[in-house]
Amino acid sequence: MADGFTTSVEMGLQLTKRIYYGKNPPKTVVMERSSSMKSEANKLPSAPMVYAVIRDPSIVDNPDIPSYQPYVHGRCDPPALIPLDMQGIAMEVDCYMDTAFVTVNGTWRVHCVASSRYCDCRIAVPMGEQGSVLGVEIETPSRSYSTLLIESNDTKDAGLIANAKDGFLLRRQIYTLKVPQVAGGSILSIKVSWSQKILYQDGQFSLNIPFSFPWYVNPVAKLSCKKERIRLNMNSGIGKEILCESSSHPLKETSRSVGSLGFLYESEVRAWSMNDFSFSYKVHSSEILGRVLLNSPSMLDFDQREMFCFYLYPPTVNTMKVFRKQVVYVVDISASMQGRPLENVKAALQAALSKLSPADSFNVIAFNGKSLLFSSSMVPVGKESIGKAAQWIDQNFVAEGSTNISLPLNQAIEMLLNDGDSIPLVFLITDGSVEDEREICEALRGQLMKRGLSAPRISTFGIGLYCNHYFLQMLAQIGRGYYDAAYDLDSISSRLERLLNGTSSVILADLKIEALENLNSFELYPCYLPDLLSSRPLIVSGRFIGTCPDSVKVSGTLEDSSNFVVDVKVQKAKDFPLERVFARRQIEAITVNAWFSGSKQLEEMVVKLSMQTGVPSEYTNLIFVENKKEKQTSKLEAVDEKASDQLNVKKIIYLRALGVGFGNLKATADNLPVEAAEPKLHETSEMVFAAASSLCGKLCDTCCCMCFIQFCSRFNDRCAVTLAQLCTALACFECFSFCCEVCGECN
Repeated sequence: MADGFTTSVEMGLQLTKRIYYGKNPPKTVVMERSSSMKSEANKLPSAPMVYAVIRDPSIVDNPDIPSYQPYVHGRCDPPALIPLDMQGIAMEVDCYMDTAFVTVNGTWRVHCVASSRYCDCRIAVPMGEQGSVLGVEIETPSRSYSTLLIESNDTKDAGLIANAKDGFLLRRQIYTLKVPQVAGGSILSIKVSWSQKILYQDGQFSLNIPFSFPWYVNPVAKLSCKKERIRLNMNSGIGKEILCESSSHPLKETSRSVGSLGFLYESEVRAWSMNDFSFSYKVHSSEILGRVLLNSPSMLDFDQREMFCFYLYPPTVNTMKVFRKQVVYVVDISASMQGRPLENVKAALQAALSKLSPADSFNVIAFNGKSLLFSSSMVPVGKESIGKAAQWIDQNFVAEGSTNISLPLNQAIEMLLNDGDSIPLVFLITDGSVEDEREICEALRGQLMKRGLSAPRISTFGIGLYCNHYFLQMLAQIGRGYYDAAYDLDSISSRLERLLNGTSSVILADLKIEALENLNSFELYPCYLPDLLSSRPLIVSGRFIGTCPDSVKVSGTLEDSSNFVVDVKVQKAKDFPLERVFARRQIEAITVNAWFSGSKQLEEMVVKLSMQTGVPSEYTNLIFVENKKEKQTSKLEAVDEKASDQLNVKKIIYLRALGVGFGNLKATADNLPVEAAEPKLHETSEMVFAAASSLCGKLCDTCCCMCFIQFCSRFNDRCAVTLAQLCTALACFECFSFCCEVCGECN
């Protein structure tokens, strides 16, 4: 699908050559610089963009200066996408802990369609790490649009949602949506909101937001001024001074207090930003930082229990030793992994093996319908053993066969024995679903509970949309590990390598929060505490009833097997919306448990939380509401409230579900490749085929009834006259009524 998007944009840029700008068209600085950028191969949006969807190339023209060009015969199939001129852009970013909320306001002009013609416009919004769209609002001269969350299981909407064609994620990070029938020369005002993660690496937080606009969105005609505006508000929640490390844009500090900062960038520019917006900061500490933040629920909250957030940050200075490891890599080599998916996994796995320390031990299990072991027991890390493992991987990682997860997973767990001063780790990597997923989780939970704190940590990695990501998250929760996923081929290697390396650096194991666990109706998201890593902070949230003490004791085990205890301060969260920050995490955690238990009560809880916070879920769906305001014909006459309400015409457009789903057993059994699950931007060929099939079906099924006569009479007047005479003859023989009774579709 990404290739189809790129092809459509390239076709659209070719069509822009039809636009006439007068005898002496203005040449802006950007147009002069564009010659060095024509080699851009990837036309996927790298910032919020709007495109004119062109099916009929004859409508492409300057709405201000008609060119009267010769008529163009033919149509664009697939439709071309012409990037619209951007007139203004402003972005506001609110950061809380490791979550950023982004709101972009922009205006675009349909500069490429004649003023008397109309076209659809497609919005494309690339989001950062783990982006989740929260809402879209659009204003055109004649209509306004806004997204709204509804319950997916509503019987009257379920069928319409299932057949929805628009409003989906490209590569799971670019949200795209179509605005129907916008007049040439119109101005579109668009507001888009989403949330995304702030990455933690090398002791600092890094925020990256796609904000790099291509040269062709700069208007050719000179504007009096072009303003670019970015406002950044940061609240780390840590209660310590924030140290700014770097920024992509010249930010001016507007406010500062302990743990929070405010910045503003506002400038008149000759060309829109050509760099993504990035900002990094650090909170320096030579020891583990921890705190519990409390927040009382609002009156409208369906769950009236107290909310809390607990976090532990690793020291920014490497003063704590990392546990030595026993690692087993369990890798799916079924037929669906053929090609780039398996090659990317091999590259990430070999990179992870090369970074193991000499004190570690490892093993590799490849599986499809059966399992292949590199060794029958754990292998000490050494130059020779790593070389043999790399050779074994090249020889045995051949994509073929079906998928069976239970056997290799049990083999990996039985192989790991905790000797007291090492951490047993299992990494499961797969792109498929299996029928016995709940049974695997249930059996695994029993095994790990018997082994107690010495049980292996299980981290999971899902590839594509055919695997059940909630099954993988449940495995990671039960195994006190971590979960990640890659939905497109290009990100597999980098994301998997980050998971393998990052989650192997355990500095504090077997964590317990004693005081909180004794509170009434205590609920933790996720339900089991994972270990603290040197590569990322540990952040969990939850609910409880009762009074929390002023401090809580957090205990764990260090690398040398000694006990670690720290008193963590409890305080009220000031200007820190816990419900909003942790909404997505709680929705995903409850959805995992709802899938595992099959509980309708938990599903309803997810729906309520999703509707309350505006975060889409597996059980809720976005719809696109159109409000059309008819023009008033009377002059300076007051319109009463009732008449005004009647002038507002609302139309609902159902959008595709944004969830990842619960796996696809049929696709896994058929070994469909990862890219086959990608939604299609244009469905022209499929629609033509379906229409042709429907036509043939109608001709065959209704060859003797009135419906066929009505259908054929639409071709031309001569056919209508002929068929009218035929109907008269049939009526004389009383066949007409017989056909109506048999068909039952005359009305």
